[in-house]
Amino acid sequence: MLRRVVRIILGLVGVSVGIALAWTTVPILADRGIELIGYQDIVIYTLFGIVFGLLFFILSNRLIQFTVDFIRLVEHKLQEVPVTDILFGVSGLIIGLFVSYLVTIPFRQIQIGWLALTLTILIYLFFGYLGISITTKRWRELDWSDLLHKVRKDRHGQDVVASQPKILDTSVIIDGRIFDICKTGFVEGPLVIPAFVLEELRHIADSSDALKRNRGRRGLDILNQIQKELDIPVRIYEKDIDDVQEVDSKLLKLGQLLKGMVITNDYNLNKVAEFQGVPVLNINELANALKPVVLPGEEMLVQVIKDGKEMGQGIAYLDDGTMIVVDGGKKYVGESIDVLVTSVLQTAAGRMIFAKPKAMDRVV
Repeated sequence: MLRRVVRIILGLVGVSVGIALAWTTVPILADRGIELIGYQDIVIYTLFGIVFGLLFFILSNRLIQFTVDFIRLVEHKLQEVPVTDILFGVSGLIIGLFVSYLVTIPFRQIQIGWLALTLTILIYLFFGYLGISITTKRWRELDWSDLLHKVRKDRHGQDVVASQPKILDTSVIIDGRIFDICKTGFVEGPLVIPAFVLEELRHIADSSDALKRNRGRRGLDILNQIQKELDIPVRIYEKDIDDVQEVDSKLLKLGQLLKGMVITNDYNLNKVAEFQGVPVLNINELANALKPVVLPGEEMLVQVIKDGKEMGQGIAYLDDGTMIVVDGGKKYVGESIDVLVTSVLQTAAGRMIFAKPKAMDRVV
């Protein structure tokens, strides 16, 4: 129905065009000595209107199809372009057109009409293209960290300096503890989630392996919770780091670009980040720091769960999961005994406590 209405409208447009052409043709014929008698001018108007109306109506199908295909092509191309490029491109075009208007003021004074029009069009095209090209290609070189660190006013009118952006690693999203940490208010935003991390999560969630699939879906659920339930700014970094392939390397590059901090629980990524000078917040280190302090010589009641790797050793665990190696505790497997702490080994990967049965100390 809509297509028929458009075809009729185009046919009427063709009739109008034909009558307009006839309106200009009749005086030309008169100037050349061809005089129209009686109703001949009406015949010319009618003939021109019918011919151009039919022509536009016949060609309307192709014109409509061409317009629809062109619009779809433009929409498809715009979907591939990031929103930031579109916004900066439009801004650059507006600036370019404004500059063109100022530049063409003297050219519009040229008496030769066609020359003035040609120069004006060329200048508008040149500065319009230049504005779009410069803004879309060079905006990434802006120091966005300065925008993230700018001084703002809080509700009491006091100056507040925004904190460093926190870039989330895939492993820490899947781990899930970052949601609880942010909920307590110990981590300030903005939280930055790179698009390549989202892509990696999507691949994990679509994995054929059930365990990986569940981990990936858990990570996506955690992200949804962070966005919906936390009063902390979250933004997606849509640009990819083209010159780097591995996700961990991209995270560190992004940390350097935004002058932000990477939140992870990956021990190896932590070490590489230290080497490259990128600040890292390691969730495992935070968890270890929050565990109760145990000093050599303290007594505790533990249950020996299993044998240790070395001869005569037994293994026990605290409530927080800290492993206790009980020297000579193999014979107490399955029992709860009092032990004396002999030493504590603290590493970035965790903490180990070495102890011996209190009964053994009494014997000595």
